[in-house]
Amino acid sequence: MKHGRYAGAGKAWDRCFFPRLSKLEVEQLRKDDALMVLPVGAVEQHGPHLPVFTDTLISETVLTEAFEQLPYDANIWLLPAVPYGKSTEHLGHPGTISLSATTLMAVVMDIAKSLRQSRFEKLVLVNTHGGNADLLNMMAREIRIETGMAVFRLDPGGLGSVDEWIAPDEKKYGIHGGDVETSLVLAAQPDWVRMELAPAEFPRFPESRFLQLRNKAFAWVMNDLSRSGISGDASRATAEKGEAMVKRYGEHVAAALLEMARFDMESFKHD
Repeated sequence: MKHGRYAGAGKAWDRCFFPRLSKLEVEQLRKDDALMVLPVGAVEQHGPHLPVFTDTLISETVLTEAFEQLPYDANIWLLPAVPYGKSTEHLGHPGTISLSATTLMAVVMDIAKSLRQSRFEKLVLVNTHGGNADLLNMMAREIRIETGMAVFRLDPGGLGSVDEWIAPDEKKYGIHGGDVETSLVLAAQPDWVRMELAPAEFPRFPESRFLQLRNKAFAWVMNDLSRSGISGDASRATAEKGEAMVKRYGEHVAAALLEMARFDMESFKHD
């Protein structure tokens, strides 16, 4: 059996995993600068070669690395991931389990309101599924309005470039189940990957100034783009690339979390 880097262990789970605390320990935590980290992932198809847990697995793996890089006394706490996301664009593919937009909105809001009841003041929504991004951006503001909490958004893939490890076509069209995600899962849980089935499929997309895949200028579901269920070249993936990417993402996520924990919403306004 091959062992990857993800094992639900390390500082994130041994020391900074919020649910391990007792009621008394939670009560004794400093609340004014405590940052609560809520990962939101997905259970959805990622082609014939990757597990349907890919997005949530990547989130937990990157956060495991990030917490290793935080100072020992950082008041930053990892919440259990919301493993299901808004994956309606993948419905109809075996293994996809999707929440509706309204359900996911309600779940995230209820978690935030519960944290506020315990007097926590800062929350970051960490996302590793593209289909969640717009909803979580909107909900961050709704939570701010409803609870008064300082709410942050973090998509690890948008923090640090991994262009040095991927080809130009992957950078442009590799949005799902391709080289990057396959490499990350190979680093995290290699036994969960079927590399002999790894496909390579890019959408035949016209050159256009305005209708770009990544700028969300048009609505699509995965069946519009792909027969295999992926967009990218998974056959290029390696565990070595995945390990390098995890370290890069972990470094940037750790730096972002520390900045969020220090940030004061009142600093926007002049005296």
